Parts: sequence; structure tokens; C-alpha cells
Amino acid sequence: MTQELLAAVELILGRYAAQLPLTIPQIWYAAVADGVLVKQERTYRRLVDVLDMARRSGRISWLAIRDDTDPPVEPRTFDGPGGFHRAVADAARDYRLDRQAGQEARLEVWCRTPGLVPQLATVAAPWGVPVYAGAVFTGLSGKRDAARRAAAGGHDAVRVLVISDWDPARQHVFTALVDEVKAFAAVDAPEVRMDFERLAVTEQQIAELRLPAAPVRAADRRAFPGNAGTQAEALPPDALAAVVREAITRRLDAAVLEDVLAREEAERRALLNGLRLQRGL
Repeated sequence: MTQELLAAVELILGRYAAQLPLTIPQIWYAAVADGVLVKQERTYRRLVDVLDMARRSGRISWLAIRDDTDPPVEPRTFDGPGGFHRAVADAARDYRLDRQAGQEARLEVWCRTPGLVPQLATVAAPWGVPVYAGAVFTGLSGKRDAARRAAAGGHDAVRVLVISDWDPARQHVFTALVDEVKAFAAVDAPEVRMDFERLAVTEQQIAELRLPAAPVRAADRRAFPGNAGTQAEALPPDALAAVVREAITRRLDAAVLEDVLAREEAERRALLNGLRLQRGL
């Protein structure tokens, strides 16, 4: 049975190769959708144990799965002047402008699940859209920082695209989040309009994609426009990427972005040429 589960996991990782690394809940929901596991807590715990064993043995790459949420803080070091010069050249090759410059509204993606950030950042990177998690949902400082970014961004509006679980508790968090950030924005960025839109999960996505969902508990009296709830990680990784990609491209002016990209490329070439000339002297 363990070998069958591992084979199913390998198929899932192959299916979503473009979205790696996946979180363990994403793999679990995919296995439930495939009929490999039933949606029970015991099968999740079993999957965790099997994945631990597979990664320790080398059968599954450590790079394929993300189960950490806290980014490391490490000092930047070099192996000498040569390493420093290589780092400068790499930085020049990675030179980027603000790709949202000149757009009518600045876009941000906010995700309730920190483990999904690498996937979402990969999707959003070509358009220069940042992805935030954690503090923007849970801490006052994070919410105020969002308002201060809006004030400093140079745009008339900020549109926040939110990815979160679909249940009464998360809907309550979403409503409170919107109210609190807008209250900070009224003080720190009074001339900037802040709009919030839930991208995922929605009741329509649950129905159309047949996502695993659990009925809302009768004892939960909080206002909720649905009958069942599910986690954001239940959304297949490729479907989540498509939702984010479509939302971004629909809201950005392609001609404005094209002008920024052309200037970015010209400036990148100038930087690299300057470095080559310096090394030749």
C-alpha cells in the first residue's frame, strides 16, 4: 500500500511539475481528488509519514515539497573579490524595473497560506506583482504596512487579490481584514483607493472543480454565504496558477508594460556593457 501511495504521489508531482514545490496539503487534496486517499485526518498523517520516509531515502526530491513557512535570515558573504564581481554581474543580468509603473492601479496578491507563496510568486513575477502572506492577515503592523505601501506606490488605486480558505472563520477574517486595512489607508493613504477581491477559494470554484469540501458546522453562527468550506490548497496547483495569471493579465495595460520592459532591457544591456568595459580596463 505504501508503494502504491508513493507511485500516486510521484504522478501528482509530475502532473504539477510547473508549480513545484507543492505543499503537503496540496498533495493530499490531489490524492483525495484522484481517489487514492479518503478525506480523513488519519490519511493526511499517513501521507506526512510516507513523504518523510520518501524524502529521507531520496526517492522524492527535497525540492519538490515545501513544508516550511519561515524564511531564513542569513548573512550575505562572498568567497573573495572574484565572487563579489560575479555577484555584481548576476545582479546586472537580473536588473528589473518596477513593471507596474504607469499602470492605473497597483496589484498585490495576498495569500493566507505562506507555503503557497513560492508558487504564486513564480506566477506573478513576469508582471512585477508582489505576493504577501502572514502578517498582512494576522498582524496590525502588516496591515498598516499595506496602507503605507499604497501611499508610497505612486498609484491612484491598489487592488488586492486575495487567496484564502473558504469557510465562516476565513470569511470573517477577510471581512475584518478589508475593514482594518481601509481604516489604515484612510489615514496613511487618503488619496489612494484600495479594493479587495477574493480570487480563491470561491463557492463557484468548489462546484466547478468539484473540490473536496466539508459542511459548515450548524453551531457556527457567523454570517457565511455558503454551505460547505474547503482550504485554498484544495484548488489544484495548475488551476490556482491559472486563476492568478488571468486576474493579473486582465487588470494590467499590456502596452504600458511593453514600454517598461523595453526600457528595462535597454538599461540591462547598458549595465552589462559598462561592467565589461570596466573589467577590460
